[in-house]
Amino acid sequence: MENGQDDLVLPASLLDTDLYKFTMQQAVLQHFPGVEGTYKFTHRDKDVFFTRECFRRFQRSAAQFDRLRLTKDERSWLAKACPYLKSSYLDFLSAYRFNPAQLRLGFDPLLEDVEKDANGDGSARGNISIETVGPWQETILWEVPLMACLSEIYFKTADKNWNYDGQEEQAYEKAKTLLMAGCTFSEFGTRRRRSYRTQDMIMTAILRAQNDLRNAPAKVAGTSNMHFAMKYSVAPMGTIAHEWFMGVGALKGYEHANGTALKLWEEVYQNVLLIALTDTFSTEAFYKDFVQDLHFAQHWIGLRQDSGDPFAYAPRAKQIYEQLGVDYTTKTIIFSDALTVGKALKLKKQCDELGLKCSFGIGTSLSNDFKKMTGGGAENSRALNMVIKLSSVDGKPTVKISDELTKNTGEAETVRAVKQIFGIPVTDQDEVVY
Repeated sequence: MENGQDDLVLPASLLDTDLYKFTMQQAVLQHFPGVEGTYKFTHRDKDVFFTRECFRRFQRSAAQFDRLRLTKDERSWLAKACPYLKSSYLDFLSAYRFNPAQLRLGFDPLLEDVEKDANGDGSARGNISIETVGPWQETILWEVPLMACLSEIYFKTADKNWNYDGQEEQAYEKAKTLLMAGCTFSEFGTRRRRSYRTQDMIMTAILRAQNDLRNAPAKVAGTSNMHFAMKYSVAPMGTIAHEWFMGVGALKGYEHANGTALKLWEEVYQNVLLIALTDTFSTEAFYKDFVQDLHFAQHWIGLRQDSGDPFAYAPRAKQIYEQLGVDYTTKTIIFSDALTVGKALKLKKQCDELGLKCSFGIGTSLSNDFKKMTGGGAENSRALNMVIKLSSVDGKPTVKISDELTKNTGEAETVRAVKQIFGIPVTDQDEVVY
């Protein structure tokens, strides 16, 4: 959200982030207090560059994140909306301040723009590096607001070939199509949103669609963004992310990292927030632990798909539940990987045919779906394809394999070792990002 002073772009509040950052922060505080956690930024599109002007504005903005603090009204709302957040944790969050000293930010100009950059030309292009270093219980909150801030600044400085025309109506029509098709969905767009204004428009539009279609067979379940959940009186949505499994694997060992991560999570959240994310070390690796303890399949209410072939996911999940003698019709599959309306409709049809319940977490397709102004709006204005991932805990490197088995995140040597533990082939086609 643009702040005015010095052209800063800051989150609207400490709550302008995703629910699972808070649920995981509470779990880290309980199980791993004082453990150091390092996060690193990866920009996946190698043909898209930032500018020095963009980087400077990002630097200035990130340096002011320590202004953010939980208000009394926000704390009261959290206590009611999220009763699983303990009062001791809310005390911690009330005292929490971002510490800009934990940030390591860098700009590396392209070879052909080195001279421009040396001469102070703000249009010099290059790559940005971001690293956060400090206690895991603190650095865990940087990821989402940093990415949202960087995206908004990029589209206010380096790429201005777009406008807001038609955004609200576009989101309204998407929501209308989903709701009429029986696709219950949540808004998951904070990290890569075009801007705060965009996400606010999207929330207005999808809730208007729900209000206009009160007899639709589906609903807007809520939003992952806590600030907008509070603002629009909708449910905050989310449970757990890859970094929990990544951190547990590095600290407790990889062979049974999935089972250990689920058990530790249950010690914090006994009967809530029990949707299991399966693909951190690949879904098949997850199932190796999942089938060894019937309790997981019985007690956890569903699974989340976030990489790989989404159309292979539900049939395999049904097979696993049947193998364990668990009634799959009582379980829910959450799809959250690069969803479009068309893909969601096809997945809904498949799940209906299989007898599985499903829901959808839709992010960039809602919060960053724009056309370029030039060319009559025929060409897409691409969202930034970026992530910030946990890279180490207590000096131990973390990895993410995912269900795109040749596209991995982490230190190459550790990635190879973890793939060997889970019997995943190491090939010449493997792409490792660190």
